[in-house]
Amino acid sequence: MRKVLFIFGQLTDSDVDWLARAGHRRRLPARTVLIREGVPVGTLYILLEGQLRVVHDGSGREIASLEVGEIVGEMSFIDARPPSATVYAASDVVVCAIPKAVLQGHLDTDVAFAARFYKAVATFLSDRVRKTQEAEEPDPKSVGQLDDSVLDNVDRAGARFDALGRRLLDG
Repeated sequence: MRKVLFIFGQLTDSDVDWLARAGHRRRLPARTVLIREGVPVGTLYILLEGQLRVVHDGSGREIASLEVGEIVGEMSFIDARPPSATVYAASDVVVCAIPKAVLQGHLDTDVAFAARFYKAVATFLSDRVRKTQEAEEPDPKSVGQLDDSVLDNVDRAGARFDALGRRLLDG
């Protein structure tokens, strides 16, 4: 859920409303591959229900287990490189699928949305790098801490995610 707090904490209610309109609810059975290592990604996914797994195809090593609120496909969206891992449904899942072309079109035409979106992704990726460094050299003062800008918006971010889920799951 941490990733959605970063992303939705930076976006506005109208931004999240746009994501709900632009995205499509998809129910996928367990073992469905959403993203395949080395294959260009055409969709950004927000996990609404279920659990995803991230694995390296070559080694079969599990990199991560993702819970509700996670966003996948953002790295390939940002740097346009093929994914470095495969993401598959560990259980039956419901995702909000936003086509890359639709998202890019909105980013190109709404500069304010683009600034908020890219800042949110940059903040999240920065946090990911810090967590990786902390795993190697833990700093008891900062382990698990959220950035102040994220903390200021946690309630709103959670409410926005809940609204997106209700809209897509009920509609």
